[in-house]
Amino acid sequence: MPGNTSPLRETVALEDDGSSIAAARHRAVAFLSRVQTEHGLPVSARAMELTQLVVSELVTNARKYAPGPVLMELRIAGDLVEVMVWDSDPVLPVARVADPGRVGQHGLEIVMAVSQGFEVQREPVGKRITARIALPDDPDAFGHGSP
Repeated sequence: MPGNTSPLRETVALEDDGSSIAAARHRAVAFLSRVQTEHGLPVSARAMELTQLVVSELVTNARKYAPGPVLMELRIAGDLVEVMVWDSDPVLPVARVADPGRVGQHGLEIVMAVSQGFEVQREPVGKRITARIALPDDPDAFGHGSP
């Protein structure tokens, strides 16, 4: 929008006080709402729900497996929202083989299934996980497919 120079990204440090997962979901909803309202980008209800799910899973894993701080960055890249979560643990996560009898530990599988893109990168300290979610209802309408 003319005159609006606010960036289409937000970075937040998440506190380890037990409320960081809910706070991260709320920040994601607020971010996508601003993107829609202030910048006029279409954000489907599906994108809003999937972003909250991905944020919840990635932040939960970071809190569960990595000591220390967790950062979350939300960024608009074309018709996608990128959800990046950084933590201090250098061990890269690996999706487990599907097992319908397994209780829990399906978070990474879920994130990969609902994302148009997914990557994990080692950083000088820790790692960064990025998931990309289509903003429109039909992610294939823009030539994006599942990885």
